[in-house]
Amino acid sequence: MARPLSRRLWRFHLEGFERLPTDGPAILCPNHVSFLDSAFLMLHVPRNISFVGKAEYMDSWKTKFLFPAMGMIPIDRSGGDKSQAALDTAERVLLRGELFGIFPEGTRSRDGMLYKGRTGAARLALKVGCPIFPVGVVGTREIQPPDAKFPKLRRDCTIRIGRPINVARYSARGDEPHMILRQIADELMFEIRELTGQEYRNVYAGKTAETEPTVAAKVATVSDADAGQLLVGAGIGAVVGAGVGLGR
Repeated sequence: MARPLSRRLWRFHLEGFERLPTDGPAILCPNHVSFLDSAFLMLHVPRNISFVGKAEYMDSWKTKFLFPAMGMIPIDRSGGDKSQAALDTAERVLLRGELFGIFPEGTRSRDGMLYKGRTGAARLALKVGCPIFPVGVVGTREIQPPDAKFPKLRRDCTIRIGRPINVARYSARGDEPHMILRQIADELMFEIRELTGQEYRNVYAGKTAETEPTVAAKVATVSDADAGQLLVGAGIGAVVGAGVGLGR
């Protein structure tokens, strides 16, 4: 029901979806420029996708039941064992043969540029042995710009699924583990740039220096997901009807 409704509100152009496997684990890595990026992706990918979201959403009556029902895995960003538990859960999602979504930039790009990728997707893919699919989302920033309370209707959105990255070919090189992770992350961001045409900045989003974060360093640094990540199904009505009141 939500997919036909979304197609009445916006014009979607889907490319490369035939590349997605019909079964088995895979990691989808989209760019992140709008509140609606993951909601639109989850609406149109034919398989369920789990994303990581901020644990703070479990403190609000607006989101504590809806988001987990839509597949959100809460992560405590203060670090420590709580973050590790959420990341272990993400690994289990993949080991069950399901899809998992991570924004490799770690947070939303406020200026629309593409930023340096973090290594979370690479770590998970190497550990589980699954492919990474770069995803380019174009048009969501125009539909809902930063700080906009309401999405604009009747606009175009293009979602492109890129060629899968087989991480096994990196592990066979015998390089240092941190070098392998960095190489995979850099290839991923190059592919996303090809899909979106964004200008690339070789710094982390929200940072002025290229410093790798330390949160859950043993496994991954994964997405700082917005509320919009999981507003699918019944939630798409909340996006339009309620004015996406949870956006930043």
